[in-house]
Amino acid sequence: MAPRFLGDPTISRRTFLGGVAGGLGAIALDSLLGRTAAAASEPSPVGAPHFAPRAKRVIYLTMNGGASQVDLFDPKPKLRAHDGELCPDELFTGRKLAFIRERPKLLGSPYAFARHGQSGIEVSELLPEFAGIVDDVTIVRSMHTDEFNHTPAELELLTGIGRFGRPSLGTWVAYGLGTENADLPAFVALLASPGQPPSGTASWGSAFLPSRYQGVEFRGTGDPVLYIGNPPGVSGDDQRATIDAVNALNGLAYRRTHDPEIETRIAQYELAFRMQMSVPEATDIWREPAEIHQMYGTTPGKLSFANQCLLARRLSERGVRFVQVFLPGWDDHSAIFSALPAHCREVDRGMSALVRDLKQRGLLDDTLVVWATEFGRTPMAQDKNEGGTRAAVGRDHQRDAFTVWMAGGGVKRGFVWGETDELGSSVVANPVHVHDFNATLLHLLGVDHKRLTYRHQGREFRVTDVAGEVVTPLLA
Repeated sequence: MAPRFLGDPTISRRTFLGGVAGGLGAIALDSLLGRTAAAASEPSPVGAPHFAPRAKRVIYLTMNGGASQVDLFDPKPKLRAHDGELCPDELFTGRKLAFIRERPKLLGSPYAFARHGQSGIEVSELLPEFAGIVDDVTIVRSMHTDEFNHTPAELELLTGIGRFGRPSLGTWVAYGLGTENADLPAFVALLASPGQPPSGTASWGSAFLPSRYQGVEFRGTGDPVLYIGNPPGVSGDDQRATIDAVNALNGLAYRRTHDPEIETRIAQYELAFRMQMSVPEATDIWREPAEIHQMYGTTPGKLSFANQCLLARRLSERGVRFVQVFLPGWDDHSAIFSALPAHCREVDRGMSALVRDLKQRGLLDDTLVVWATEFGRTPMAQDKNEGGTRAAVGRDHQRDAFTVWMAGGGVKRGFVWGETDELGSSVVANPVHVHDFNATLLHLLGVDHKRLTYRHQGREFRVTDVAGEVVTPLLA
């Protein structure tokens, strides 16, 4: 009787060796025959797009912490006129606020707003570069969400529900549309400062979707991906042979168990090998000419939002389907009038350069740029020093009204949608829930959010949970 392999009574040594040989041959043949087509596009496992897309890819700029809409995008002259007065009772009683416990005072914005561009959109003086691109953007002033604390609100925005355990938006896009470049991940996460966002890796995680679709985190300094280079003494041919052997073994295991995660592991080994060739070039932003660095305001050798915006453009133009940049720090419960200008200086130039750069390269028409935050800030003051100076005041979390903006990718240009009340506390016209926003984003990619589903634990799940409608007035 022939010796058995690894104690498995169903596999003889002859069968194993034959399988390995066949597996290696199949991998090589697949590589020879399939790479040309795969390099152009990896097909979707769910048949998307469902209709002609307006956008092919997304660059999603995520401002973790809750950016203050009344200081940046949603001017409120009446709020300024009543600065320092006790807020109306209806703004406080019965409202879900994170930290304000006593009836607060109204806090008008000290920043001047002015109209810009042919569209005449009003923008805060804190965003002078952004003011120069308003004719290319759609601003949504009527966003609202169900959650009023950071992690649940971020999870609802990015996964569809304010609890852990659901796939992220970028993962859904990768699952639904596949990749345009087989040598790079379909979904890349970029952190623009040390540390992770409040919801951690769940912001780009796959949860119950196959893990091959989760976001791949690229680091902002040093090697973009750990171990992207081979160890000393290991050649590319050695690495290729190792991966072929491992994948052959995994192939045998898959044919025996049909576990989809084994397929994922095989695909990830192959992608990792190809990334060793493609990632160093794609992530080397210092190959860009000096005028591009001047436009973005990049900082050599340091982690910065501007650097990550430029990297996002390079990855996007190379076929990465969904690039998400995370920048925390917008949680201004105190000293907002010293902290907010610093936040704006950090993002204004880079995000505006990104839109200009895509436009001059002819990429803005089919690249959707999103700037979003999980909720807004209150028009009332949160005085953490309980009666301290104005310099110490901040704004609390606000779920009922906040602002996001989009550019390119099939949305209108120089357009404002939605309206809040005179004090910026509640939406009074054209409300857009985060589910509506995500349904619209998927629609621009040619995906029907009600059809992009995955069966798990006996029911069909989707990123918009059981809600969401496309906001058609935003479409160009």
